[in-house]
Amino acid sequence: MTTGPGPRPVRTVFLGSGRFGVESLWRLDTSDEVDVVGVVTAPPRPSGRRGLLTRTPIHLAAEELAMSPILTPERLRSTESIAEVLALGPELLILADYGQIVPEALLGLPHGALNLHPSLLPRYRGATPIQAAILGADTETGVTLMQMDAGLDTGPIVAQTREPLTGTESAPELEERLEMAADGLLHANLGPWLRGEVVAKPQSEVGVSVTRQLSREDGRLDPGRPASALERQIRAYDPWPGTFVETTMFGRLIVDDATTGPAESDDIPGHLVGDGDGLAITTSDGRLRLGRVRVAGRKPMTAAELRRGAPGLVGSLVR
Repeated sequence: MTTGPGPRPVRTVFLGSGRFGVESLWRLDTSDEVDVVGVVTAPPRPSGRRGLLTRTPIHLAAEELAMSPILTPERLRSTESIAEVLALGPELLILADYGQIVPEALLGLPHGALNLHPSLLPRYRGATPIQAAILGADTETGVTLMQMDAGLDTGPIVAQTREPLTGTESAPELEERLEMAADGLLHANLGPWLRGEVVAKPQSEVGVSVTRQLSREDGRLDPGRPASALERQIRAYDPWPGTFVETTMFGRLIVDDATTGPAESDDIPGHLVGDGDGLAITTSDGRLRLGRVRVAGRKPMTAAELRRGAPGLVGSLVR
């Protein structure tokens, strides 16, 4: 008996901008279950000191995979942008770290719209779940595959995968791990979803939290907080918005990494003090021992190198 051809691949549009979705996009390119008929990503933005226009990681990956078209709307919610996406004839949307709200007009496709979100929803909805997990000293996080609705990460859950945290991760390190976890989660559940074998379950109303976009000022290290909280802030806000204190000698001192240590008996929060051959910031609970630092216009250096070059920093106030 001769069998006929398998099911036709589902016409799929992928929406993403950040690094988090790159592995999933590569996986979709080799899938027999979907046909990626278009990619939507953020427009190129000025980057670096020279302000060169830089394409998103998803844009670069799509080009490498020879996917087309690659759409870069400023506002996905505009009538023109919606029409441009619908003209591709999509039957499914898959989103990962796109950065814009998807309009309702794009959610009612035959196979719906799926979102890969780097948290264990309903915890850490919104823009910065990876940073929030580090700031919150969580012992685990994960990735949620959800069916999108009109809310902000409020749709029903298709599947989740959990990832333990060691308490030493920086945001880029954790994003890389969750990127691989998202790839595996999508691979395991996409086929069953398309065949109607999976029923999405409503999110719990318990434990809901919402994160927000970060600004440069979020990176200010407040010595009125415990050193342990500031150390998490440094790891969470690498590379954006970065972390810093203001000094009277150099102005802004950027802190790229640090560890914590016990306070000395005469410590007063809000000072730069000598710590071994390096420098530390005294806080409300313990010392923040500075590792690699940067002063405007200079190359990165260790705190010990900075102290040798500027001994007058010891004892100065920070804010």
